[in-house]
Amino acid sequence: MTNPQPLSPLDLHWRGEFTDRELDALHAAAFGHRASGADGAPTPWRVRLERHSLGWVCARPAPDGPLLGFVNVLWDGGVHAFLLDAAVDPAVRRGGTGTRLVAVAAENARAAGCDWLHVDFEPHLRGYYLDACGFRPTDAGLLAL
Repeated sequence: MTNPQPLSPLDLHWRGEFTDRELDALHAAAFGHRASGADGAPTPWRVRLERHSLGWVCARPAPDGPLLGFVNVLWDGGVHAFLLDAAVDPAVRRGGTGTRLVAVAAENARAAGCDWLHVDFEPHLRGYYLDACGFRPTDAGLLAL
């Protein structure tokens, strides 16, 4: 497998603009699932993010280009922020887009007064988050509800 060249320039925007349909499509491509609900309606991303997020980062090759990457930053209203829904279009993976998304998310969480940025990940993403993004391993727990 060849690694694509990094996208340069790549526009990354904190609390960037997106449509619910394009974020659904990115999630479908990144995570391998259907692009909308069974009824065909898009996920109400904008409403969800405005209510629960400190912010998010959108990545595009140009201001009017397609949405190629996204990460959501939730928070507790204090010093803890949490990464969720990090997604990069498979066509541009391994080119630095994801690492740059996380860096912008961390920078903006820090600017908002957060001291900690948490992330959960599947084992195959360990090298990405720990090595490429600079997270350190911690003990954590998970309770399925």
